[in-house]
Amino acid sequence: MTQHSTRPQHPELDTSFIEQQRLRLQALRDELLGSERRTIAADRTHEEEHPSEAAEFEDDAQDMARREVDQALHDVNDRRIRHIERALQKIDDGTYGFSDESGQPIARARLESTPEAIFTIEEERKREAGG
Repeated sequence: MTQHSTRPQHPELDTSFIEQQRLRLQALRDELLGSERRTIAADRTHEEEHPSEAAEFEDDAQDMARREVDQALHDVNDRRIRHIERALQKIDDGTYGFSDESGQPIARARLESTPEAIFTIEEERKREAGG
């Protein structure tokens, strides 16, 4: 008796492509996590080097603007890291390349450009538009 796999077969993905994506995702995760660590270290160094300087109004405004930009970047990186972790889990589960929302295949071109994609491009656009 032949056992049939219950894992879906993506029409455009083969084992070597998926393994290549695993390596890309791991490298991307390491890069993003390293960037986060460097930002935190730079903030800490700045505070240590300038602990009790009399702050000018402009300096406070610049620091606030820098912190807002840093926070926005952190939020984007945090979201990407979550998607990377999910994509790696999907590789382990055998569901990489299928949407978490609909279960539909994600186009290979999308996965090549955004290896952490866990939604089809149409679903991602709807999510970004708030739909």
